[in-house]
Amino acid sequence: MGRASRLRVGFFCLATGCYQGIDTGAIDTDGSTGGSGDAGDATAASGSNSSTGASSSAGTTAGSTAGTTASSTSAADTTGASASESATDASAGSESTGGDAASQVCERWSADRADMSEGAWSGSVGACTPGDIADQGRVNALRVLNLYRWLAGLPAITLDENRNQLGQACALMMDANDDLSHTPPTSWTCYSGDGAMAAGNSNIATTPAVASIDLYMVDPGNPDTLGHRRWILSNSIGPTGIGSTDGYSCLWTLGGSGNAGAAWTAYPSPGPYPFEASTLGWTSLDETGWSIQSDSIELGGAQVTITQDGEDRPVTVHALGSGYGSSSAISMIPIGWQLTAGASYHVSVANVGTPIEYDVDVVDCG
Repeated sequence: MGRASRLRVGFFCLATGCYQGIDTGAIDTDGSTGGSGDAGDATAASGSNSSTGASSSAGTTAGSTAGTTASSTSAADTTGASASESATDASAGSESTGGDAASQVCERWSADRADMSEGAWSGSVGACTPGDIADQGRVNALRVLNLYRWLAGLPAITLDENRNQLGQACALMMDANDDLSHTPPTSWTCYSGDGAMAAGNSNIATTPAVASIDLYMVDPGNPDTLGHRRWILSNSIGPTGIGSTDGYSCLWTLGGSGNAGAAWTAYPSPGPYPFEASTLGWTSLDETGWSIQSDSIELGGAQVTITQDGEDRPVTVHALGSGYGSSSAISMIPIGWQLTAGASYHVSVANVGTPIEYDVDVVDCG
């Protein structure tokens, strides 16, 4: 059964309703080891910035097939080098560290973010016309999405034109009603079956497409699933569709045919990691948490140790809801410390079927 969540500043909603409260599924730790608890009730981010974009992720297990596949746009023309084309594997990887890898990551980070323009929208809320966005806006959004996948050592994904157009109908509905919903009622202004289909299969946000990708990756206000981030880093995502107005956007995530095959994926990603990726300015990974996701390793009982130069860095570990881009996942929220440019962190995950260890080397790419 599919599940969906949405996020606005100050509250969090599942398909079954909206909730406020404190997550009871976390176990705070006095030392560096965090033991994960069950995912708690949905919680509210006591969000603090009215300019914040809101976002929402659809969650389901693999197998959703809504939407048909049309000819897709190759990412090769829009994303730069893919992870497999990179000189070092590119989580910049787990196998390559040092100045050269860090320089490569910063060069890629800067190049792929040189043009963050959204592109003009040709539609109209007043006329209920989905329109389209200028090609460059969609190309930019896909390039930024694939940048994050490259950092994590995952292959680039492509665009599907049919899903792009379904996404346009979705974004129009969200904009026309100034709201987010994965199950929009037929009474909504500018309602359409195409838009509703896309809404149930997409990450959705109160920002245009390019800006939404960074929002999804930090994923504020979504502590029980981190579903937006997990879908972008999913093994199965793609081809995707991107629909956008000047203020709302939909990113198709479900029912993908991707087969990345990663045993696990961590964020911040192993190897050189741009400090700039960790923050939206008004919130950061220090608040929303680091994450590890897997389709093959059960992470629910994970015990996590993070150290910096041999010193413990305590975390609170949450077991995240399943079906949002991966079968299993945890978040790790720093307790009393912050991710710092120039620092290296060693992460060790025990009490799981396959122990996980990696280093995150935070580099300043500003």
